[in-house]
Amino acid sequence: MGFQRARMYSHTVLAAVLVITLMMQGTSASASATVRTSMVSTIWTEPASGYGFILEAINHARTSVELSMYELSDTAIELALIDRAQSGVSVKVILNADYEGKSENEAAFDALRAGSVHVVWAPDNQIFHAKYMVVDDTAYIGTGNFVPHDYSSTRDFWVADTQPSDVSAITATFKSDFNGAETTNQASGGLVWSPGSTNALVDLISLARQSLLIENEEMDSSPVEKALIAAAHRGVDVSIVMTKDAEWTVALGQLAASGVHVRLLGASQIYIHAKVICADCTPDAGTVFIGSENFSTSSLDYNRELGIITSTRGAVQAVRTTVDVDFAIGASPAPRK
Repeated sequence: MGFQRARMYSHTVLAAVLVITLMMQGTSASASATVRTSMVSTIWTEPASGYGFILEAINHARTSVELSMYELSDTAIELALIDRAQSGVSVKVILNADYEGKSENEAAFDALRAGSVHVVWAPDNQIFHAKYMVVDDTAYIGTGNFVPHDYSSTRDFWVADTQPSDVSAITATFKSDFNGAETTNQASGGLVWSPGSTNALVDLISLARQSLLIENEEMDSSPVEKALIAAAHRGVDVSIVMTKDAEWTVALGQLAASGVHVRLLGASQIYIHAKVICADCTPDAGTVFIGSENFSTSSLDYNRELGIITSTRGAVQAVRTTVDVDFAIGASPAPRK
């Protein structure tokens, strides 16, 4: 999870439907006129939803499964991938190797390889932090790793994208990465790839006119922080929810001093691993980013990451409702002395 800090969790469960099936007619926010978006068909909010939808998708694969994952230690998912591969489905997996990735993913790598899955290590010199999977003609893009001991205590989101151009772009990028080619990002709709995602996220923040709801695991990106402060100064209601961590104290203190509303969750509460931005979100409209990108220079400028920007109403509603709930149980940071 993130970069493997020792953490304690407790179970916090939203009183919400496990899976929200979205209205296919997306509704645009003020930002959507200039920020490219994609339609998504379904959103899952963790931990309430669980990861059964991933297993179901793999088990019903007809022709292909392509998975790029930062951390994989879910035996059920591994066995499902092996079963599909041994049933004649083309199953290809990229696992992160950098930043202790080989030690974290070695058991999964060995099991998949022994089970006839085509599995490769990502490059040793680049963190592959993306969390996505393409099954046949559907792409699943998320913020969470496949690590069972984190499932019940971690805030994450996943979406399904069935737009052919998006699925084709993700598949093309996966193929390039799988073959060890130089890093390339295939553009389509609201896909947000790293390396190079800073501008997309700053643009979304900068176009907000009424409100911004933010959840992220890290706060270590000067361009993002400046954009959030600028938004607060122009009258945008900016709210940020994170898990308390001394590493981000200075940055969050500067944001709070600039008019940003910051709420922090403690070690006994749900862990904020989600990476979302909800711009001008109301019950009926908004524009939301969901992806693997943390607010850090490494994540935005160097890592392999994938996110998506959408104005699909159900996705906006799910993120807005969830971040509001998390914000309500958070505490303000201690004032700077």
